[in-house]
Amino acid sequence: MARSRFRSDRGLTLRMGGVTFGLGLLYVVFGLVLFFALGSSPGAAVLVLAIVLGLAWGQWYFSDTLALKSMRAQVVEPHQAPELHAMIDRLCALADMPKPRVAVADTDIPNAFATGRTPNHSAVCVTTGILKRLTADELEGVLAHELAHVANRDVTVMTVASTLGLLAGFITRWGMYLGAGRRDRNGAIGFLIVFLVSIVVYAISFVLTRSLSRYRELSADRSGAYITGRPSQLASALSKISGEMAQIPSRDLRDTGAVSAFFFAPALNRDSVSAMFSTHPPLEKRLAQLAQISAELGEQ
Repeated sequence: MARSRFRSDRGLTLRMGGVTFGLGLLYVVFGLVLFFALGSSPGAAVLVLAIVLGLAWGQWYFSDTLALKSMRAQVVEPHQAPELHAMIDRLCALADMPKPRVAVADTDIPNAFATGRTPNHSAVCVTTGILKRLTADELEGVLAHELAHVANRDVTVMTVASTLGLLAGFITRWGMYLGAGRRDRNGAIGFLIVFLVSIVVYAISFVLTRSLSRYRELSADRSGAYITGRPSQLASALSKISGEMAQIPSRDLRDTGAVSAFFFAPALNRDSVSAMFSTHPPLEKRLAQLAQISAELGEQ
């Protein structure tokens, strides 16, 4: 966890370490399978290493840029969004953390997210939809939640964690077609093995990222509530956004799939997916936690 005034979360730290270790093992296994499938030659080893390291480096280095582009978000300067910048300036001062880039996405979907590889190379993005719907106090609670993700560095782990799943998913979808052109029996068997291992890797990666994603949302809720001292405003924002999300067309929600795991509230309506596939904990659980913090702080 980054050194800031956000409350430390041992549970989050342990889960991040576990996910990182698990994904490291998956990287090794996946790389070995690719290596043997490509012929176990020195050239194959170089190719596999280049694929795995290149993808990991690219996802790490360009994660914030890719996430912002996927939402068509624009980085805004203080003179373009003075109230938003002032709010983030105040929260960063309270949390004693570097100020991230500030971006706005022109979409009616009411949401926000944080992305980036380190607290010094991060961005917080809000949509025009959330700016229209929330009060200043509610928005401050949401921004504190997003800054907690940056300070806790869980957004970094989630970004890296998604890399292997994307690669495995790509091979799962296209591996059989690519292997169909291999006429020799050994080549076909090799691609079949890669295909099957990709399915397993994708499934394990999915479980790891979902388990971390759900817990990190609860942790950011706690951290954001304590740093502002007004958990009721965060709860109000969460309830309001979750209610509004049901009114957003499913087509628009699908367009945000690339960053949905990073959103403040899940970009889902009632007919989207079942709870077991959700990247976020149940709304009731988040509200109950915030109510407990509110009672602890004696908030009126």
